[in-house]
Amino acid sequence: MPYSRAWCVGERKDVLEKLLKSYKFERAKLAYLVIAELLDATIPILPDNTIVVSVPTIRTHIRRRGYDHAALIAKAFAARRKLPYKPILERLNDSVQLGTTKAVRRKQASVAYRAVANNEPNILLIDDVFTTGATAFFAAKALRDAGTESVYMAVLARQPLEKAQ
Repeated sequence: MPYSRAWCVGERKDVLEKLLKSYKFERAKLAYLVIAELLDATIPILPDNTIVVSVPTIRTHIRRRGYDHAALIAKAFAARRKLPYKPILERLNDSVQLGTTKAVRRKQASVAYRAVANNEPNILLIDDVFTTGATAFFAAKALRDAGTESVYMAVLARQPLEKAQ
């Protein structure tokens, strides 16, 4: 596994589902502050030399929303913890994973990320939802392949197993 630890606030249902839906699809931009606070309450103290990185959002979603939802969450979390945020992970394509099967997600994610060469000892990688694990696996792998020693993963919500396909 390319990441050594992972944290999740909860399952994607009820209040977390409503929060995600309003943030990502109803332009409730300030919800990122609540999400960062929830992550801060969930994630234990990290090593001082940890940097925060977000899973890059596809350009079409940024244009449609007017903001990069994952980057806003990661930056707010980093500010709360007084850790640096560095956008060193790059998205190489605009493949949409919403509604695709586990096999398709894995194939798309396997060629979706590249990281800037680095020698960072610890990176906390932040995303909004963990569905099949493909994004987390291949984004963390790109960071490790670029020289990162340890990658930790944090998400607001995990997709319920029956919906993860």
